[in-house]
Amino acid sequence: MMLLGLAAIWGSSFMFIEIALRDLAPSTVILARIASGALALGLYLVLAGFDFRSLRPYVAPLAALGLINTALPFFLITWGQTHIDSGLAAILNASAPLFTALFALPLDRTQRVGGLRLAGVLLGFAGVVLLVGFELGGGAAAVAGGLAVVVASALYGVGGLYAGRRFDGLPFPLVAFGTLLWATLFALPLGVAQATAPGWEAVAAVLYLGVAATGAAYLLYFGLIAGAGASKAVLVTYLVPALALVYGAVFLDEQVTAVALAGLALVLAGVALGTGVARNGGSRRRMAAKRAPSGAFARSGSAAADAEPARQRT
Repeated sequence: MMLLGLAAIWGSSFMFIEIALRDLAPSTVILARIASGALALGLYLVLAGFDFRSLRPYVAPLAALGLINTALPFFLITWGQTHIDSGLAAILNASAPLFTALFALPLDRTQRVGGLRLAGVLLGFAGVVLLVGFELGGGAAAVAGGLAVVVASALYGVGGLYAGRRFDGLPFPLVAFGTLLWATLFALPLGVAQATAPGWEAVAAVLYLGVAATGAAYLLYFGLIAGAGASKAVLVTYLVPALALVYGAVFLDEQVTAVALAGLALVLAGVALGTGVARNGGSRRRMAAKRAPSGAFARSGSAAADAEPARQRT
């Protein structure tokens, strides 16, 4: 239920971005989304009793993560959606795990890409090329919008690897809050400069994007990792673009073309192979079952095993 809830929230975020863009500039949408998400998450941290002083040693790394993993990709995706449909943006954004696998080679050689994983990366990029070359072939603006979303996905790949190496010992809710706080500061000047008076639909869309699709979704995702393990949490990658296509078709009257469906299939198949989920998921579950004590779930062991994937997603 948590997995489906998270996929429903993140899948709908592309639709709500489309709605907010009817009245607001991309920079203003991003500022309002990040700021409201940081406020909601900060309120949760206060009520949960987290110590904000733990953030002090991580000021510079959090600033870098806020720029690479939140402010820039959020802006690129939102700007890209001024030229392409929400469902297509979601499909292109699903390539983020492929970039993580690709960038792991120079940044973290313990996660080399080879064999089936390399084939998955190539297959996923074939899907991206198919979408950019054919689905976006109608004009330069559409191609630019699609490429902006692809660049955002690449930034998510870099940001995930960076987060996995720089925040040992800092609770993940604090990492998320620090990231959003810095991202708000980065988005503030341009977002305020381009602000206009929005209608009620845009206001509601932005609040949903901030409170639900940013603040609450972060907590839901990390709760899913803690309770079910990263190997199950990563399955949200497969559900988000499909749900985004449904949302766009039902509520925004966007067309679902055969090329879009073919690109979706290639991207998701590439993600399955490129991240090792298709090949390793079953063996990991069997090994975990052997290690777990009878009648109980070994939460301490699971948390240790899932720590690295969790840091990468942050």
